[in-house]
Amino acid sequence: MRYLIVLIAFMMVACQPASQHEHDEAGEHGHQHGGAPSTAHTLWTEQVELFVEFPALVVGNVSRFAAHFTQLEGHQPVREGNVTVSLIKGKKGIRQTVDAPSSPGIFTPSLRPQEAGTYQLIFSLKTPTYSERIILNNIVVYASEKEAQKALPAEGENSNTISFLKEQAWKMPFHTVPVLNKEIYKAIPTSGFWIEAPAAYQVLVAPTSGRVHFNEKMLTEGNVVRKGEVIMTVSSESLTTNNLGAEVRKAKAAYELAKSVYDRKKILRESKVVSATDFEKAAQEYQVAKENYETLSNGYTTGGKQVRAPFDGFIKSVSTENGRFTAQGADLLAVSSHENSLLEIRVNPSYNIDLQQIQDLWYQPNPGSWSSLKEKGGKIISVSKEVDSQQPLLSVFAEVEEGIAMPEGSFTEVQIAVGTPEKTTVVPASALLEDYGQYSVMVQTGGESFERRYVVIGKQNGEEVEIVKGLEPNERVVTTGAYQVKMASMSGQAPAHGHAH
Repeated sequence: MRYLIVLIAFMMVACQPASQHEHDEAGEHGHQHGGAPSTAHTLWTEQVELFVEFPALVVGNVSRFAAHFTQLEGHQPVREGNVTVSLIKGKKGIRQTVDAPSSPGIFTPSLRPQEAGTYQLIFSLKTPTYSERIILNNIVVYASEKEAQKALPAEGENSNTISFLKEQAWKMPFHTVPVLNKEIYKAIPTSGFWIEAPAAYQVLVAPTSGRVHFNEKMLTEGNVVRKGEVIMTVSSESLTTNNLGAEVRKAKAAYELAKSVYDRKKILRESKVVSATDFEKAAQEYQVAKENYETLSNGYTTGGKQVRAPFDGFIKSVSTENGRFTAQGADLLAVSSHENSLLEIRVNPSYNIDLQQIQDLWYQPNPGSWSSLKEKGGKIISVSKEVDSQQPLLSVFAEVEEGIAMPEGSFTEVQIAVGTPEKTTVVPASALLEDYGQYSVMVQTGGESFERRYVVIGKQNGEEVEIVKGLEPNERVVTTGAYQVKMASMSGQAPAHGHAH
């Protein structure tokens, strides 16, 4: 019985996952088995990048993992959470959990494998907001360091490899994306200029003759206005003719008289004292007097007739001056909402046939960024059919349904998509580096390894560029921070590592 108890206890200890005691031992003795070559792996999920370095797994040796977790949104190190590393073969395995990073973004769990073979290595990340499970297949546990050294090639220097550490990337704006295989259109590169859409602005005219009084002392182009806000008042109080105040008082008196007659005849009509004809005439006169009074008094105060903003927007232009006399119906100012604009694009007549099959177009709502007309809900209004000596180019008019930061009349680059799309290799235009007309990109070959690759570009659709030669789908390129990686390649030496391995 005593022997059985001892045997059961031994089996329970043997089946348990790697303990915290093992982790402590790794911390003290992890480098005593320094003869094993190291290996590294880089994997991506939708939320994080895992770059992990560790000594080759050898039976009986403790291997400590330097697991670098980068949150892809914002490219920042994972600062909170725990990581569990598991080494699994069939239904058996060992695991170890660290409750926090040893430094921002870097978790250092350890494992001591007990049996040679091929395993799954699983990293489970749990943060306060999300969890990830990343699996590395076909991870070999070697029987000895000698076997590991024989199986794994020695690390050699590659003259094309650029070292750019995670600690560097985490301290600056940095981003990478996969190379895609997607549809791209033939594009006509050209330019256009912004025109105010007719529905986007309104000219306000003087509701009466009189003197103009601005509601604000400084009323200029660009002033923001809100719907219903009083912008100015037109007063005719000092006029001997066309005096609105007198007209309003006169209309009010006529309205009150007509109402009194109508009310009286309505009672008499019920008693059949007055004829239907007399009653209808009184009702008609009352209605006319009422509408006339309401029209004249609408927006009228003792200071004059108010001019209000018809919608939220800004002052596009001012056609009068404070204190100046204006005639009824004269232009006072124009108010613009700037919610949509017209884009007039000039195109060489040689593209006339292509313009009959426009699929989309890209424009710049502000410098440095591109928008798709189709994605933003805009539409092509018309394409001109004729040219002459005064206008040798064809015009394409497009209605843009988004706020444009560029002033009216300013130019923008435009790309018109025509024809049938073709599938090809595509990267963001921000990934390109240009040197005297030659293009290159920074390809991420590993977690901290990059390579400058020269490419041949083709068609461009907005922020996406076709790569004719030099890249394959699913490779990963730097879109933000490529210049800094390039500068690292010119420094002549790799920077020292900021963390222990």
